[in-house]
Amino acid sequence: MDAQDREPEPVALALYDAECPFCCWSMAKLLAWDRGRRLAVLPLQDDAAAALLPGMAEAERMASWHLVERSGAVHSGGAALAPLIRLLPLGGLLARLAERMPRLSERAYAAVSRHRGRLAPAIGRGARLRARRRLAERTLPAAQARAWAAGR
Repeated sequence: MDAQDREPEPVALALYDAECPFCCWSMAKLLAWDRGRRLAVLPLQDDAAAALLPGMAEAERMASWHLVERSGAVHSGGAALAPLIRLLPLGGLLARLAERMPRLSERAYAAVSRHRGRLAPAIGRGARLRARRRLAERTLPAAQARAWAAGR
């Protein structure tokens, strides 16, 4: 395979709750925005998630989504919005706003998180299936996730 034909290496890994339909749908929407394929995903339920979030108890891991950068930096919940959005096309302005208003980002994330069970029924069957396909296509393979964790 030619170097320019290879998939770009992700620069960040988003860990999400694969048992939450709203979480899956919203993560798939972010992946659709990520046309540069700078982001990969991994379910929090995957064994490699614990290695990527060392020192974080399971309850804390499962209470939020997390962004793990190649550098090893970890951002969780609302604090992960700015670094995530910065990776996305035309996300710079939104990222700067999120950085300037960290309390608002955290509150917005917390509000959505608290109501995710109520939001899930609004997602149709077709949208859920498309989300699952997109997530499967962009999930970091287990061996790569373990290598990512070991490289930290």
